[in-house]
Amino acid sequence: MRAKRRFAWLAIAVAGFTAVAALAADGTLPAGDNSPPSNTPAAPKEPAPPPSVTVIGARDAHGVLGRDVRSPTGENMGHIVDIIVDRSGSVRAAVIDFGGFLGVGSRKIVVDWSALHFGQIASKSDSITLELTKDQVTAAPEYKEDTPVVVLGASGSLQPLQFNP
Repeated sequence: MRAKRRFAWLAIAVAGFTAVAALAADGTLPAGDNSPPSNTPAAPKEPAPPPSVTVIGARDAHGVLGRDVRSPTGENMGHIVDIIVDRSGSVRAAVIDFGGFLGVGSRKIVVDWSALHFGQIASKSDSITLELTKDQVTAAPEYKEDTPVVVLGASGSLQPLQFNP
């Protein structure tokens, strides 16, 4: 009796696969399949437009992360460790790791982007000039993530960052 049941289920399965194969070869599809019939050629897809490309000469642009920052008198002010942008993507400020020795005792401060001058930064050894004194930077509040950002500016004409939820 069990052998007859197994044979019956096997026969049903083979019949089902045969019917599906016949329908697929015929070009008709079983109900519920919303894809186009196999004998209908797919509409040609338009190629994606090429990405825009801008070439910047090696002498015209340089990265700033990790660059040393100096005062106008040549004092070491630390190095840039991060850049802060607003929601529109405009650069607003730089985070500078200031003070300490070999990373011990240092703290991060935020300075207005316009207070930085990028005169000669053709090589990695060139530094960026910050239009603030060492005393002003020392008195600046420390930058901590997930807290309001206090940006130290050279001119005092900064606009607050507007981050409305």
